[in-house]
Amino acid sequence: MTEFAHDHIKPFSEEGSKKEQVSEMFDHIAPRYDFMNRFLSAGIDISWRRKAINQFKKDQPKTILDVATGTGDMAIMAAKMLKPQKIVGIDISEKMLEFGRKKIEKEELGTKIELLGGDGETINFPDNSFDGVMVAFGVRNFENLEKGLKEIQRVLKPGAQLIVLEFSKPVIPGVKALYNLYMGVIAPQIARWFRTNKKAYQYLNESAKAFPDRQQFENILKQTGYSGTKWKPLSLGICCIYSGRKPKA
Repeated sequence: MTEFAHDHIKPFSEEGSKKEQVSEMFDHIAPRYDFMNRFLSAGIDISWRRKAINQFKKDQPKTILDVATGTGDMAIMAAKMLKPQKIVGIDISEKMLEFGRKKIEKEELGTKIELLGGDGETINFPDNSFDGVMVAFGVRNFENLEKGLKEIQRVLKPGAQLIVLEFSKPVIPGVKALYNLYMGVIAPQIARWFRTNKKAYQYLNESAKAFPDRQQFENILKQTGYSGTKWKPLSLGICCIYSGRKPKA
C-alpha cells in the first residue's frame, strides 16, 4: 500500500503510532478546540464547511457518515442544511466526541445525529452503508491515507459521493508567504497564549505542508478507485474541497 510523507508526521515524537498520538493530542485540546478554530480562521471555516456540504444537495443523501467528526460541527451543519434521516459521526478522540454530544443535545438533534468512537481506516459498518461520506480537516491525520480512502469507498453506496475539506498550500507568492508565517509562527504562538497545546498547531502546519494537495490529492482519489473526481480552491487557495464517487458498477 502506498505511503505518503504526511503519513509519518506525528504530533509529539517518533515513538508510538501516529493514531495514538493524534488521539492524545485532540483529547488534550478538545476543551478549546471550537474556540481556537473560530479564532484562528476568523470564522472563515464556517463558510468553508457550508460550501463543502452544499456539494451534497443534488444527491439528497438520506444517510451520511462524518469521518473524523471531532466536536460534530460538520454533522450539525449537514443535519440543518440537508435534513437527512441519519448522520453518524466517528472519531478516535473520545474527549472531542464528549463535547460534540453536548452540542448535539443543545441543538436538539439527538434523534438525527449519533457520534461514535471509531477509526476512519477501519470503519465499523458494512459495505454500501451510506449515501454520502464527508471528512473535514481529517484525512491528513490518517495513519495511512490510501487505506482510509479505500475504507471510505467500501462503506459508500455505489454512485455515492465523498466530500473532503482540507487545508492546501497557496500558490500566489504574497498569499503563500503570509500563510506560511501565520501557520508556522503566529498560530502556534496564539495557541500558547490561550494555554492550548502549541505542538498541536505546529503539527497542523507540518502535516498541512506535507499533505499531497490539489491535483496530487485528486490523483490519489482516482488511484484508489473514485470516479468523477474534482477539486476547488477556497479563500485564495488556503483550503480545498475535493470530491469523488464510488463507481456505480
